[in-house]
Amino acid sequence: MDGGPDAMNGIERLLRGGELTVEGRLTEASNATLYCRVELDGASVACVYKPVAGERPLHDFPDGTLAARELAAYAVSEAAGWRIVPCTIERDGPFGRGMVQQWIEDTDLSGAVTVLKDLRSQDAEDWCPVLAVQLSDGSDAVLAHRDGPALRRIALFDVVVNNADRKGGHLLPLADGTVLGIDHGLTFHAEDKLRTLLWGFADRELEPVERAELEKLRDDEQLAGRLAELLTRAELAAFRERIEELLAVGALPGPDGRMRPVPWPPV
Repeated sequence: MDGGPDAMNGIERLLRGGELTVEGRLTEASNATLYCRVELDGASVACVYKPVAGERPLHDFPDGTLAARELAAYAVSEAAGWRIVPCTIERDGPFGRGMVQQWIEDTDLSGAVTVLKDLRSQDAEDWCPVLAVQLSDGSDAVLAHRDGPALRRIALFDVVVNNADRKGGHLLPLADGTVLGIDHGLTFHAEDKLRTLLWGFADRELEPVERAELEKLRDDEQLAGRLAELLTRAELAAFRERIEELLAVGALPGPDGRMRPVPWPPV
């Protein structure tokens, strides 16, 4: 993501105040997801617009709440200083109220996810094996994600927000080594719904900086107020409980005992 806080403030101003024009639709998305451009005072930025009216009903998430969950995920990312989620705001658009998020260009999924044919090779050293797969030629392989702080940060974020849908395709690796995350509509459920491709970090002890970030989230009253506007009381309580449990256990959780630990499709 380009620039620091000043650049982010400029993007937010554009997203909030610019004229929003729909240029296309992302047809692979399960909910209405529109590719748009916003223009203001001669400046423009591409974005994704997800109107609440275009959300598909789900059996385990309340209707019409996915946009609010995306906003809540962005609020947590910013409050912790992780800056994982692209700038995300709520506004009116051609199809009503919805979530609008900065579109990120020039990403390469191979920087985060790969298929390994030989776990003993030198090429496999920087990767965490997750899931056995069979390739189109019938040979066996392993789906893996890259090791390192960028994806570990997202793994911790996903535990905090209870992400039920961390597919590989929801990761946006950038050329500078940063990895962003998108599609956070299935988050903040009051029940444990964690489903992710990033299980390679399971059971790793929290680092001091991670404990400090979690404590910051726990004690942030401004964040609590914002989340109270977006989530139910039960969901907000569960958010706080997840942070307390992480701090008490002192390690990232693993997939053991989970009925569906990896989303489908995983990428």
